[in-house]
Amino acid sequence: MHYLTEATEIKSLISKLVIAKTLWLDTEVANCFTSSPKLSLIQVLVEPIDSTDTFAYILDVLNQYDLATYFINQIMVNPQIEKVFHNASFDLKYLGGQLAKNVTCTLQLARKITRQRLQVSNLKLKTLAAELCQFTNVDAEEGRSDWGKRPLSNKQLKYAAMDTVYLAAVHRRLLEISNPNTINNIFDMLKNNSKQSTNKSENSSLTVTKVRVAFECPRLFYLNHQFGDKAIFFPPNTAVGVGNAFHHLADEFVSLAIAEPQFKSCFQLAASNLNVEDISSKMQQLFYQLKFYPYLQAIIKKDASKASALLQVWQGLQGLIKRFVELLVINRRYCSAETVISNTFVCEERSIEYYFNLPDGTQQRVGGEFDCLIFNFELKRLCVVEFKTYQPVDPSAQLAQIALYSYMLWQNKKVAVDSAVYCVLPEFKEYHYSWEQLENAVHQLIPYKLLQMQQWLTWEPPHPNPPPPTTQLHLCEICPQQQKCQTFFVDTRVEPPQPPLERGEESTKPNSPSPEADVIGEELAATLQSFKIKVDYQGAAVGPAFIRVKLKPHLGVSVNSILRLSNDLQVQLGLANPPLIAPQAGYVSIDLPRLDRQIASFEKYIQPQFLPPTAPVKIAIGVNLEGQLLEADLSDPNTCHFLVGGTTGSGKSEFLRSLLLSLLYRHAPQNLKIALVDPKRVTFPEFEHMRWLYSSVVKDSDRATELMEELVIEMESRYQQFEKAGCADLSTYNQRSSKPLPRIVCIFDEYADFMAEKEIRIILEQSIKRLGAMARAAGIHLIIATQRPEAKVVTPIIRSNLPGRVALRTASEADSKIVLGGTQTAAAYLLGKGDLLYQIGAQLHRLQSLLAINIRIPST
Repeated sequence: MHYLTEATEIKSLISKLVIAKTLWLDTEVANCFTSSPKLSLIQVLVEPIDSTDTFAYILDVLNQYDLATYFINQIMVNPQIEKVFHNASFDLKYLGGQLAKNVTCTLQLARKITRQRLQVSNLKLKTLAAELCQFTNVDAEEGRSDWGKRPLSNKQLKYAAMDTVYLAAVHRRLLEISNPNTINNIFDMLKNNSKQSTNKSENSSLTVTKVRVAFECPRLFYLNHQFGDKAIFFPPNTAVGVGNAFHHLADEFVSLAIAEPQFKSCFQLAASNLNVEDISSKMQQLFYQLKFYPYLQAIIKKDASKASALLQVWQGLQGLIKRFVELLVINRRYCSAETVISNTFVCEERSIEYYFNLPDGTQQRVGGEFDCLIFNFELKRLCVVEFKTYQPVDPSAQLAQIALYSYMLWQNKKVAVDSAVYCVLPEFKEYHYSWEQLENAVHQLIPYKLLQMQQWLTWEPPHPNPPPPTTQLHLCEICPQQQKCQTFFVDTRVEPPQPPLERGEESTKPNSPSPEADVIGEELAATLQSFKIKVDYQGAAVGPAFIRVKLKPHLGVSVNSILRLSNDLQVQLGLANPPLIAPQAGYVSIDLPRLDRQIASFEKYIQPQFLPPTAPVKIAIGVNLEGQLLEADLSDPNTCHFLVGGTTGSGKSEFLRSLLLSLLYRHAPQNLKIALVDPKRVTFPEFEHMRWLYSSVVKDSDRATELMEELVIEMESRYQQFEKAGCADLSTYNQRSSKPLPRIVCIFDEYADFMAEKEIRIILEQSIKRLGAMARAAGIHLIIATQRPEAKVVTPIIRSNLPGRVALRTASEADSKIVLGGTQTAAAYLLGKGDLLYQIGAQLHRLQSLLAINIRIPST
């Protein structure tokens, strides 16, 4: 028996109960025989195969109406959960009434069977427990006790818990009598599920599909692994329900093509005379006549409504057959007409497994079954193929799935294996990845992801730190478990109070709320009142470094009158610098430094992620007041190149290091190259030997000018390649080319050190001008940083060609204006140590930069 009295533990239990199939429930009511009865206890049994109260929970909700309402909203109105009561009409008075869905009443079941058939003296729960289920020492008296007093006695609690045990036993016995088959289906299933949940921790095997889901959404992976919930993100307007039929028929096509002589006859002509369109049409017709049409007729005979879905399957099969024919025509140059089909399709056992070595020294088994294995004689390369009847909403996750198959096949065959995803609907589209593109990424990222997945599966509610939500919020809109996720993980982010940090210790919770926020806000409102400025305190948002107090001016109060009080507030509140004050939509914000300042740990926000060559290249900027990481897409014209300014102590070097790491954690060396310029030789020492380097780290002015001129030449060379391929930019080129080009990011620390000599300054300015104006489409990006953003250093030529702006604390208002442009002086009043302003167009975001204390470059 578990007796719960605290609101947090009751809510946490309720969030866990939302996944239950069946719950056995009872209530105890205080002042039952008066004009004002009130709910005292809610009793819940979650495991019916037990004659004790071990799995019974007692929720004390006396005078806690919000908890009762929460239980009703999460459990009672949920049609997916069967709620079993004995006298449901009584209990539902207090638990939702007519709003309750999927309710079973054992009293009604007993009445249908009749007392005579049951051979019991009456149909009360205690009587049925004793006479029908042979319970002994059944307490029927304690129910009349005072359920409004506190504390409750042990005898009362035992009585309340056993009521649910009796209820489950009676429910089972009534079902046995009325329908023996039902009891086998319901209770035996519950028993089996209980055993499965017990053994889940022992079964550490993961599947390739689960790895894909974990890349898409850790929470959906958790629900899928623990409870078998559906876990496919279907894009809008997707043909649902055709996947199994398509996979079956695709297998049938390969088998038929190998065995049927009519298919081989399609390749009798010389290889140079074969026509893909003609052969595709003939093979499609043959397959339609021999396999698809009989299959279609058999299905329609059983269920005519499936005809339209199968027509979509046929559409997908036509695209697949044409793609296979294209490969067969290529291979016909190296094989005879008799052998080309059997040599192209590698028919063998498709189930495969591998034990990965993880970073913590343990191993993790991953198993799966791939769809198809083919051989390309022109490339002399095997290729594992995955079929999809929809276009992937997250190509990186699909890539992770197919790359795992590729890697495991390589371990099995010891030869390189390319990968491809064939998306057949609504139109055929192929994603092809060479072994060279995938090899390092699998080595680097998959073991880290598997270790993460192991850790996520150890979590249980109501403990803190559940699996994190997806970083791709658009997936939530099409999530198959959206409602369950929102209820199951509710309140799971509540963490116990953390002890004060020791000096140098890293905070693991960058967005910890400050309990003094409301006090500070009210004090600030009172201070403004003393200056005859009337405002209403509207709450506060707490960031890692500062508290943003929201104030609503009264009618007639000018916002400028508050802005002018910046220096006065500095004096009155004892601040080191004037607070930043800004008008917002509906209120005025005043940012005040936190006394218990936190950091934003890099590891908290950035994890190794497996991205394909065509994925956008984003850099981490910082964490906002909501605890969300803001990133900049380098392919965006507004954020393709950056000017970063910040004085000594502002956290500029740490910002650049975390920005660089965010790139390395997501992109393999063959897809991304990094050029580093470090004249002070202290910003990038850990990165000097990484495989991502475009060239050795630059430390002197002569080599810096050479590097920038090399990047200009590379840019021009790329545009020539684009022109030949008929492409406008790097993304389009890489999608079409078998040899994609890597993006290049040049991070230039302390640019001012190179501006003393006129000749060097002119060369650098001209290179930056050309790259800033043209390099984005070529996939070359500049991040120019300086601690002296003075007018003579950051000239108008440079400023006009670096659209992205990040300002850490500057030495003066003039420097702030140069970095942010216009009249923006706010950077001069930042707090330092990673407190920054990120400018996107006309919007200015105040963020906290990530801090990577231990630099760990992904292994290659």
